[in-house]
Amino acid sequence: MDRDLTTRRLSLFPITARVEGDGLTIGGCDLRDLADRFGTPLYLYDRATLDDAVDAYRQALARFYPGPAGLTYAGKAFLSLALVRWLTRQDLWLDCTGRGELAVAAAGGMEPARVLVHGVNKSAADLEAARRQAGTIVVDNLTELAALIALARQDGPPLPNLWLRIRPGQAVKTHRHIQTGQADSKFGLSTAEATEAARLCRRHGLPLTGLHFHLGSHFHDAAPVCAALETLLDLAAAWRAEWGWHLEAISPGGGWGVAYHEDDLPHPSISDFVAATAQCLAKGCRARDLPLPRLQLEPGRSIVARAGVALYRVGAVKRTPHRRWLLLDGGLADNPRPALYGARYSALPVERPQREAVGPAWLAGPYCESGDVLIENLPLPDVRPGELIAVPVGGAYHLSMSSNYNGALRPAVLWLEGGRAYLIRERERVEDLLRRERPLPETA
Repeated sequence: MDRDLTTRRLSLFPITARVEGDGLTIGGCDLRDLADRFGTPLYLYDRATLDDAVDAYRQALARFYPGPAGLTYAGKAFLSLALVRWLTRQDLWLDCTGRGELAVAAAGGMEPARVLVHGVNKSAADLEAARRQAGTIVVDNLTELAALIALARQDGPPLPNLWLRIRPGQAVKTHRHIQTGQADSKFGLSTAEATEAARLCRRHGLPLTGLHFHLGSHFHDAAPVCAALETLLDLAAAWRAEWGWHLEAISPGGGWGVAYHEDDLPHPSISDFVAATAQCLAKGCRARDLPLPRLQLEPGRSIVARAGVALYRVGAVKRTPHRRWLLLDGGLADNPRPALYGARYSALPVERPQREAVGPAWLAGPYCESGDVLIENLPLPDVRPGELIAVPVGGAYHLSMSSNYNGALRPAVLWLEGGRAYLIRERERVEDLLRRERPLPETA
């Protein structure tokens, strides 16, 4: 590959990525050494890149929003004990869905007041856990609100703050599977339902303090967010006029996109997204004579995606009439996004990444699906069996959606910081696959 293409691809990687000598390094760690020590597939998270994304959000909020503001990390993107510990040190909030993520948050030391709970169909057990382990529950529907009203009458701690998730009828430009704000979305309340919910909260003395919406994931234009904010502010103004309700907090969710391929560069600007959102909110509040609420953004992908790298080893190389196949030891089971959304990725060979490309390659995994193709038609050098391939922008929605398809063992995960690699998640073992299994009795 030419030097310019290598440089562009390298800019997709964590901010600490370098070509040193004849190999690729991240966070001061040689990727060949990490693969030898921990095996492949292997996932790497770079602390410096995580910090950089949070700093970009905070600086933009301080610059563009004159009211109180904060960040909630969307745990569905990737969640682990180590990441929760990092979140607590950064003073971020954490968005959880259900008892499982709440348990990870608690085990990682996250203060309940900083935990926000989502979910389109929360179970009774989820709601009970949220009452005890969270500071905010985002109410998705009227059925859930009825369950919360009943829960509030039972013995136990009082309900945490409630926010209503609104379905504002706005669609962002992204894959239809990850659009969430349109009129027929399964998520959230219509504006009429939201007004009914707000009146029920008032009637039953529930602590309704905020409004929330989320339009979708991996979009690059904030204009629909501004339109949705107008809808929510109209509700807040109407409820204030009707019974004096005060909007304390508003969240436009997250979903800001990232660059996955060199053709997507430059990286979408976090500052541009925050500026558009914050300025629309401030202007809308002034127009309605509303005090500025707390602006609580909810990024996941734009914090964690670029910080993550997937490291694979090539097992076989084959040629079909029109394709050169590099067959990797991971794929669909640890990254289903190409199969689900047609997500487009890039890659670099770890050893001598600046080698001249000899033509396009198709990178596929070992699983029994024709859709198990990670990357299509990517110019690459002559790559041989046994070589390592690094796929950047692997930090979001890979491991959180991974599976044991074909008996796959989920990868080990490393945290890279200060030139050292820390194992934060062990590789699954065959024993882990069998742990929950039970044989039939002999008489069955």
